[in-house]
Amino acid sequence: MKNLRIALILLALAVVLGAFGAHALKERLAEDSLKVWNTAVLYHFIHAIGLVMIVIISNLGWLSERGTKWSIRSLFAGIAFFSGSLYFLSTRDITGLSVSWLGPITPIGGLFFIGGWLIAAFNLKKSAA
Repeated sequence: MKNLRIALILLALAVVLGAFGAHALKERLAEDSLKVWNTAVLYHFIHAIGLVMIVIISNLGWLSERGTKWSIRSLFAGIAFFSGSLYFLSTRDITGLSVSWLGPITPIGGLFFIGGWLIAAFNLKKSAA
């Protein structure tokens, strides 16, 4: 239940951040920065939905407990590292924050995404196939 609640909260947060980008940031960010923000929102959404899917297939008994735990942790870390770094990087001109060090964090988030899906794939039970 806790994992599902976190996933649903992450989905709500993705909606809030998407709306914030579309309304509050649209006039304040350069076009390239707004594209980066929107990429962060897109990946945030996709992987939060993925978290819901992981919970569902786990509850169906198709995914091992260990696989569930680690794929959820990895996807959550991916959202934090990938989307989180892009949110900060895209708004650095208006926030004045020195966050260029976050640039190398973004691909680490991508690796967490890939890892989360691979963990789930290799921890499926035979009953799922």
